[in-house]
Amino acid sequence: MSILQYKWLLIFLACRHVQADLRVSTQDLTVPVNGQNTYQLYLTDELSEDVTILIEAQHIDLVRTEPSSFLITRENQTGNWTITVLGLSAGYVTLSSNVTPSTNIIFSDAYVRVIVEKSDVLYHVSAVVGWVYFLAWSISFYPQIYSNYKRKSVVGLNFDFLSLNIVGFIMYALFNCGLYWIPTVEQEYFSRYPKGLNPVQVNDIFFALHAVFATAITILQCFIYERGNQRVSTTARIIHGAFAIFILISIILSLLDTITWLDFLYYCSYVKLAITLIKYVPQAFYNYKRKSTVGWSIGNIFLDFTGGTLSMLQMILNAYNYDDWESIFGDPTKFGLGFFSVAFDIFFIIQHYVLYRRGFATRRSAVYFSMSCFQGSSRVHETAWRLS
Repeated sequence: MSILQYKWLLIFLACRHVQADLRVSTQDLTVPVNGQNTYQLYLTDELSEDVTILIEAQHIDLVRTEPSSFLITRENQTGNWTITVLGLSAGYVTLSSNVTPSTNIIFSDAYVRVIVEKSDVLYHVSAVVGWVYFLAWSISFYPQIYSNYKRKSVVGLNFDFLSLNIVGFIMYALFNCGLYWIPTVEQEYFSRYPKGLNPVQVNDIFFALHAVFATAITILQCFIYERGNQRVSTTARIIHGAFAIFILISIILSLLDTITWLDFLYYCSYVKLAITLIKYVPQAFYNYKRKSTVGWSIGNIFLDFTGGTLSMLQMILNAYNYDDWESIFGDPTKFGLGFFSVAFDIFFIIQHYVLYRRGFATRRSAVYFSMSCFQGSSRVHETAWRLS
């Protein structure tokens, strides 16, 4: 009988010390400069004592809250408490809720990430620009695929570029899919960045998987259509071997719990960044050796140029709207890669329309002359398709 009474006593004491959670209605809030927005605080359970809630801003020069603190008593702890956020200056800030005393309340999730923007119009313009460059990059693969199909030839398309491209997009797809779809990896990310957002969105996954698919179709064309004496160079094979060893070591370290799987995915993204820096070089050099851009689709370049330019424009718009120039100058990797790609696109355009324009015109003239002299020959028609 005494044991039963002891159990009931433990249950009673446990009920007396149930911890309540302090929650927020949203953890992401956008506020205009000189404007305001609101969110709600609420409790998941009743408290056994009075507590004081203090709202603290990471940067006090960006926002002000009303109220900045308030008291929750045992007699008045039902419903929601509305917090008004006033925007003072553009930027990013985190609002945290601190509780005193904190014995019977959990408030680690009671924070809000606030974006203070200069203009809502700029926000929508940036969103439109983002979708346009996303579409431009997504369809940029198809002019080359169509050109290969029309010519029934891949002569002029550098195989080193293709091989680097497929590996880069596979690494990019692994990073996006792993961080978005694997719960343990996502939890590792939030453990490392408790108040961060998952950087991978659905459109990132779609673009990566679609890029792998489109590049694989282009590679398949290399086995079907005429390719001349082209092959993947020894230099490219050595580069692929180095990447393969790096990824294999990373997998082994992840299996041995030396590094986390999140770190492995970051290493995959580093491989993608490295490939982005070097993948255009083989095609540019190949055009230079041939003194021609025939077989290398200029439509692909225009779309890639459009996507890269708009991507950098969006970064500049966001940097101005949120007064976040450090995202460009403090960590120039993303902006630098976009600029590097656009610079190569401009170089390809110069190769196509300036440097090797004469060679291109000469080839076409030779084809038309042959067609006029030997009209009706199937071999001539085939040659015309390949060189046009």
